[in-house]
Amino acid sequence: MKLGLIAGNGRFPFLLLDAARAQGLAVVVAAIREETDAEIDQRAAADERITVYWLSLGELSRLIETFRKEGVSQAVMAGQVKHKQIFSSIRPDWRLAKLLLNLRTRSTDMLLGAVAKVLGDEGIELISSTAFLEPLLAEEGVLTERAPDDDERKNIEYGLSVAHAVAGFDIGQTVVVAAQACVAVEAMEGTDAAVERAGELMRTLEDDASTLERRLTVVKVAKPNQDMRFDVPVVGMATVEAMIRAGASCLSIEAGRTLLFDRAALLARAAQAGIAIVAARREG
Repeated sequence: MKLGLIAGNGRFPFLLLDAARAQGLAVVVAAIREETDAEIDQRAAADERITVYWLSLGELSRLIETFRKEGVSQAVMAGQVKHKQIFSSIRPDWRLAKLLLNLRTRSTDMLLGAVAKVLGDEGIELISSTAFLEPLLAEEGVLTERAPDDDERKNIEYGLSVAHAVAGFDIGQTVVVAAQACVAVEAMEGTDAAVERAGELMRTLEDDASTLERRLTVVKVAKPNQDMRFDVPVVGMATVEAMIRAGASCLSIEAGRTLLFDRAALLARAAQAGIAIVAARREG
């Protein structure tokens, strides 16, 4: 069997590629020219069962033709495609242009869901990336040696109420909180940029007579009806480093629906920086 891999940026595509090859699958990679790391070509050169095709954003017809030519009937999406790329840099071919015209809203979920339907109509089933990476899903509980303190737990409780509401509108999946006040909400810029923005904002308050507690708590959730085929919540080392720069001391993620990359190194770095990380299951 050949698995199709639609590869975005970051390490996610490489982790999935390794997991698929460990299961003995040949992999046909559709590498996005604007996003995918060129290292993917080196992986293909070292493994004859990996084939890479480079496509630009918007080449939906070519993606379908490539997978059909290679005999791909199942595919996964792995790796971020920046939201601002999707809605500003994309040059749609006729098939994607038609799809975009028929969208009710220009949300990422709506677009990717429509792409998944088009692929399905062409005999290419888009499946969840977590089918290969389940061991990387965060388990419930405190993941670091230090648990959140009382103030951080209050921030988490408040942050979850805001994050769930925001995620329900497909705006973003992360909020940054200080003293039960919302400092930043993720939108098209992504989680790490939202955390950095919160840190910059808090630094501007240093000379003010502000009563806000300086420590930031980051709360990241899945969407209410999260489609695990795409836009799966991910936390990696870059998020922890962004938190350190921003002065954030606590991270809350959703158990069973968030992927943790480079787990051992990530938790060690968090412990070194005094950051508490906790994963909880959504109630209801």
